[in-house]
Amino acid sequence: MPASNVSSSLSERTRTRLQGGVTHVADRDPLTVRSPFTGEEIGTVPACQSADVAEAVRTARAAQTDWAERPVEERAAVLQRFADEVLDHREELLDLVQLEAGKARLDAHVELLDVVLNADYYAREGPGHVASTRRGGGFPLLTTAVEHHDPVGVVGLVEPWNYPLTLAISDMLPALLAGNGAVLKPAEATPFCALRAVELLVDAGVPEDLVQVVTGHGSTLGEPLISSVDYVTFTGSTETGRTVASLAGEHLVDASLELGGKNAAVVLADADVSQAVRGTVHGSYANAGQLCISFERIFVHEDVYDEFVDRFVDATEALDLGASLAFGPDVGSLVGQHQLDTVEAHVADARERGATVETGGRRREEVGPLFYEPTVLTDLPDDATAACEETFGPVVSITPVADADEAVERANDTDYGLHASVWTEDADRGEALARRIDAGSVCVNDAYLGMWASTDAPMGGVDDSGIGRRHGADGIRKYTESQTVTTQRLHPLVPVDGLPNRVAAAGATLSIRALRRLRRLSPLGGR
Repeated sequence: MPASNVSSSLSERTRTRLQGGVTHVADRDPLTVRSPFTGEEIGTVPACQSADVAEAVRTARAAQTDWAERPVEERAAVLQRFADEVLDHREELLDLVQLEAGKARLDAHVELLDVVLNADYYAREGPGHVASTRRGGGFPLLTTAVEHHDPVGVVGLVEPWNYPLTLAISDMLPALLAGNGAVLKPAEATPFCALRAVELLVDAGVPEDLVQVVTGHGSTLGEPLISSVDYVTFTGSTETGRTVASLAGEHLVDASLELGGKNAAVVLADADVSQAVRGTVHGSYANAGQLCISFERIFVHEDVYDEFVDRFVDATEALDLGASLAFGPDVGSLVGQHQLDTVEAHVADARERGATVETGGRRREEVGPLFYEPTVLTDLPDDATAACEETFGPVVSITPVADADEAVERANDTDYGLHASVWTEDADRGEALARRIDAGSVCVNDAYLGMWASTDAPMGGVDDSGIGRRHGADGIRKYTESQTVTTQRLHPLVPVDGLPNRVAAAGATLSIRALRRLRRLSPLGGR
């Protein structure tokens, strides 16, 4: 892609306007943002400091009260208008995502549609998820109990570079719908996507001060942000996630963390090999493998292993690697030198330990400074770095297994537990096998998109892959504090004046016995 396309796709006027969306109380050193496609500078943003975080939180908190007092239906209408804004500005946003993240346009398009799906889902279903709900009272007819959901206040979001549009905004949408303010710290490499998305939120009707953006280094901004907000959402590496969790615990701030993965696909003997290859190739190399739910390990039944490997290698070699702002290339660039270094180190270690590189295994500087070929490894030893540590790049290993039990055992042989998939002609068998895999989500006969698009179902990891969930009711209720209000009819639940405590205790025991019988006889007995 010619370097001139980078500068012409984001004008100086647009860069200046977007820079103005960063909250800072004084002049700050510039943080340079470069395009992975060419290495050319896109623009700069302020390297914010702790004082800027304090101002951002103060401003968002001041705006949050009025926002929370609006009817939830009004807030939902803002989210629907935002979905329209995203679709109306599709081409501009796709260009921006590609420029900052270096991904293929189809991957950018999937990312954009995810924002729309999340906005639409929470606009439609979110009000119901946070509506006041009648609960079973302590004593039938005498006690009523109602659960309410109030916004926590200001939510801090620390988001990564690999999906700079959807991860910056989709996690924020339910927080806003619930009545919160937000302070967003986007990744240093991809701030302009976040800044443009926040502009569209304001255009859709979000109060201008409600969402604040601070740009800069996590090591500088993390602690002041976590210590001053009421909830923290973080997506990133497990190593950094531990630091975020520690700081959140220190300040008694609740948090949800989506962290790393070493995701496995299991291909059974009865799988449609053609479909399994098609799905797992996409699931391995989407966004150049820089996807938290992409596959890095594939376990294939030995009866179809040779056929699967041959077809998988052919399909991998057919992928088009390239830098273009048009729909064309299948695989884009890695985002930065640090990511390229990791991929090269993992493949070099695999070679040294005796693994076979079936295809790929080299960088492609003639395409761009950070491009690496989609790579297939076989005979990968269990102690190789690429077998046990997250690569987060276009590298996948394929390993034969004797049966489904071995496949599950190998899939679970990791400290992570984010995502997996099972491929079989027998859907019931696939679903049963999925329940044996230690992962927050498992797709049967699909890579990940069916799960990702199921916004009514929670998504997240177990073990070292994180805590908490996005999507569904869990994805919005985490941004609320629940309050229970009980009302007692006739008289308070205290001993009657003059009644001996021994007699009161005996009466309470008889009442509980009767209540248990009533509840067993009727599901409404406790209401």
